[in-house]
Amino acid sequence: MPGAVVFDMDGLLFDTEVLHRAAAQDAAAEHGCVLPDAVFLSLIGGSAVDNRARLLAHFGTGFGIDDFEACWSRHYAAHAAGGPALKRGVAELLTLLDALGLRRAIATSSSHEAVRRNLAAHGLAGRFDAVVARGDYARGKPAPDPFLRAAEQLGVAPGTCLALEDSPHGVRAAAAAGMTVVMVPDLVPACDADRRLCATVAEDLHAVVQLIAGCG
Repeated sequence: MPGAVVFDMDGLLFDTEVLHRAAAQDAAAEHGCVLPDAVFLSLIGGSAVDNRARLLAHFGTGFGIDDFEACWSRHYAAHAAGGPALKRGVAELLTLLDALGLRRAIATSSSHEAVRRNLAAHGLAGRFDAVVARGDYARGKPAPDPFLRAAEQLGVAPGTCLALEDSPHGVRAAAAAGMTVVMVPDLVPACDADRRLCATVAEDLHAVVQLIAGCG
């Protein structure tokens, strides 16, 4: 039985990555260029600094990255106006953690405002004991900093935590923090390297419910 559970947010708790992909591609079109799916997928779960570097490597060093990111945010707000969908199994998993008395945190590359907005859209405000978001750590994923900070806020040793991630960058970060990792892939399927870092790869959070329930 884990001592605590640390969740990624985008693509794991909420179905936001498909909205971000549409928004990023809309922003690219508005700038008269194309954002290939492979480039977008390389951004998922990455730090803001690393992702800016990836975008500039694709678009060119003279590309107006600040304008592009602002445009991306504007298009995302339009795509997510009704709130992103909740991923399968979230409600059931949180109910199980409540029953077991297990503390839980979010460790995300997104902003605190994005976390608050997504949680509020589904009535989940207050269901997490800690939130670690952009600005709370020195280095983003795939560095372990977000997960180490989450364990610190929960008051538990990282090695006792179960980390739930959907992206390769997140899997690497959680594994580097010394946590037991379960990958629940969203847009990016698990590769052999991901599988070697994970205890298992789960189809969805319903499968994670079964895994944790089986630890009792």
